[in-house]
Formats: sequence, structure tokens, C-alpha cells
Amino acid sequence: MNKLTYGALALLLCWACAKAPKDDTPWTDLYDGTLNGWNQKGGEANYTVNGEEIVGATVHDTPNSFLTTDKMYGDFILELDYKVDSTMNSGIQIRSNSIPYYQNGRVHGYQIEIDPSDRAWSAGIYDEGRRGWLVTLDNNPEAQKAFKQNDWNHYRIEALGDTIKTWINGVPAAHLIDDKTSSGFIALQVHSIGKDQKEGTEIAWRNIKILTDSLSKYAKPMPLAAVETKNHVNVDEAKNGWKLLWDGKTTNGWRGARLDDFPDKGWVIENGELTVLSSGGEESAAGGDIVTTDVYGDFELMVDFKLTRGANSGIKYYVNTDLNKGPGSSIGLEYQILDDAVHPDAKLGNHEGSRTLASLYDLIKADPNKPANAIGEWNTAHIISKGSHVEHWLNGMKVLEYERGSDAFKKLVSESKYKVWPYFGEAPTGPILLQDHGDRVNFRNIKIKTTEKQ
Repeated sequence: MNKLTYGALALLLCWACAKAPKDDTPWTDLYDGTLNGWNQKGGEANYTVNGEEIVGATVHDTPNSFLTTDKMYGDFILELDYKVDSTMNSGIQIRSNSIPYYQNGRVHGYQIEIDPSDRAWSAGIYDEGRRGWLVTLDNNPEAQKAFKQNDWNHYRIEALGDTIKTWINGVPAAHLIDDKTSSGFIALQVHSIGKDQKEGTEIAWRNIKILTDSLSKYAKPMPLAAVETKNHVNVDEAKNGWKLLWDGKTTNGWRGARLDDFPDKGWVIENGELTVLSSGGEESAAGGDIVTTDVYGDFELMVDFKLTRGANSGIKYYVNTDLNKGPGSSIGLEYQILDDAVHPDAKLGNHEGSRTLASLYDLIKADPNKPANAIGEWNTAHIISKGSHVEHWLNGMKVLEYERGSDAFKKLVSESKYKVWPYFGEAPTGPILLQDHGDRVNFRNIKIKTTEKQ
């Protein structure tokens, strides 16, 4: 090579360097060559450091393991690289939590999937320990093909407000709108393995960096249509038999408890929320209670609700709308919805505390350590009724249980306002009811799963 050629090559390299864009993004490294700032939760997989890499290795007879950041993150942009054994399953947890009341501290929250299997859902979004798959890659072959087997892959994850976006090796992968959790730790997962799987298979992570400032400046456009979870049954819920009890848009499947049709006042549908309006706090004095047009025996019911200050409402089940034709609400077992701190009902009732949030109204007090979210934030009620056994759950914690028709139950009824109704709470079937108690309360994500009698 002559001097002219060397000179031309040097000029070309200098020109390329001058044209290469400089990354001035103010990233913060989450890995400093040690595991300082990280701690392990869940299982006992092995996490070690190897130069610029964190390495996780599988271990038999242990549940899913998570190397979690000590710090909690709300809105952020996260980038990292990973290389995974082709026989493994893993993921990156974001906005995740471990809370003692929730399944004994089980790690739960959004997971950006790492999936080297033929399914190829890497960078899809899974809800670990809660709802299962939220965004799969079934309809995104470009992202499925972007995964590189036995090589380093790059993820970009943007979590801003209620929107999560992911890219794999620069290819758009998932776009989710969901407001279930707004903050939590980041974690590196090593999945549990079966007895027939090889122990010690590894996944390595490197170049783990996060951005928490000026996010709108650095956020990237996402060409994929968003998957919205509000009033939607996801993949795993559908497989497990869950169905929407309210479609999020119409009054289909509901009527007034004392009407053939839906009330023409007192209730509104806006922005995917079903809202009972304020009318001064009087029971069933405006639009009145609403009930499902279908009846249910054994079931599981999930309802998101949001209280205003001082509000009172309820979710009733095994309702008999032919009882109590006079003033007040229709008769049925009630999951109480109440602002305990302000509404006077919290201090009333024939059994102490039995009119507080999540209680079996006037009969059984909910666990006083219940995890209630603040007024104006969404809570999730979960009612399970199988045979005679009933459970009330609030935000993932079981707060009470009882046996319908048992001697203990009948004694509670005999000491309550319901003693005037023969065989109260023992009907084999009945509609589900949302109560109009004259206070503004919002409902959404109303889902039901019916089960066979035991």
C-alpha cells in the first residue's frame, strides 16, 4: 500500500469518526463491577460477577430467583445486553415489588421476557406473579426474528407513565398501556428449572444503564399499536376461564336492581369507567343499584374500584332483587367499599369493624392490616365463592373468609340487620350488584370466572 493510499484511508477514518454521532445521554450505570446496590429475592440461583458481566446460573429445587436493585424506579429508560443459554427462560423485572402481605413476599410485577425457545417471545411483556401474559409476540414476526441465539442481545425498555415500550436489537417488540403499578425495583431473573433440566446453565448481563431525567427528550417513537389492558381479558386470563362482566363501553349485561333496563340517571360511562354519581349519600336514591342480568353460583369476581373522599358503596353477591321492595338497597352478601377514615359507617355495625372496607358488611370485619390504597387511587376487590366457602381479597391479600350456611354464619346473621330475611346469604345463585349509596365511586376491569360446584 503506497503513501497516498495510507493517507486516503486515514482521512476516511477521520471523516467517519467526525460523522459518528456522540451519545450525550446522561446514563447512570446500574453495575459497577460488584453487586453493591443489588440484593437477591425469591430463589437461590447463583449470581456472580465476571468482569463487566453479572452472571446468573440455575439451581435445582428452588423457585424463581431475582437479583433486584435496592433502589425503586418509576419512570425511566433502561438499556442492557444479555446472552442466555438456549435451554433457559429468564426476564428483566421492572416496576416490581416484594411485599410481605402479597403471597409471602413473592416478587411480582412487569417482566420483559427473555425467551430463547422456538416460541420466541423475547421482549414481550409478562406480569410476574399476577396476571400472566400482557403482550405476546405472536403477531410480531420481525421482533421474533430479531433475537440472536447464543449471542448478545440488546434491550431498550421505556416506562413512562402508564406506557411501557420495548425493543430487541433495535426492533420494536411490545407497546403496553397499563397502570397497575407505577414504581418498583428492577431485577434480573433466573427462572426455576425442572429435575430433568441441567443445573448451572447461565445467563449473563452487561452494559446495564438507566436514564431517569429528561425522559421526553430521549424517548423514541413506537410504531406498534398499543395493547391496552383496561376492560380487557389477557391471554392467560382467557385460558383460565375469565370473562368480562362489563365491556367497558355499554350497559350490556346490566340493569337496574328494580328495573327492567339500565337506570337513565345516576350512572355514567366515561373513559372506560363505570361511575355511580354523588347524590348526597342517600342509599339507592338516584339511579339505584345495578345488577347483572345473569345469575352466578360458584364464581371468582375481580373488580377495580376507586373511592372519592368519604364515599360509601359495595359489591353484593347472591342478591335477591325481589326482597326489600321499599327504600334502600337490594339484599345480598356485601363486600363493603368505604372510606374508613372519613365515613361514619366505619365505626358502626352489629359486629365491631364489620362495615369497614373489604368487610362482609355488618357481619365480619376485614383484616385491619389490609393493604388499602389511598383515596383517589385504584384498588382491586377479589371475591371467591366455591361451595359454601367464601373469601374476600383486597389488592392481593386475603382479608377474610367464612362458610355460608354454617352455624357460625347463622349466628352472625341473627345478630345483624339481616336477621329479618330468612335464610339470608344462603341462596345457591344470584346476580352481582354494584351499589348506589349516593357517593361517587368508579369501577372498571369487572371480570368473572365461573367454577363447578365442589
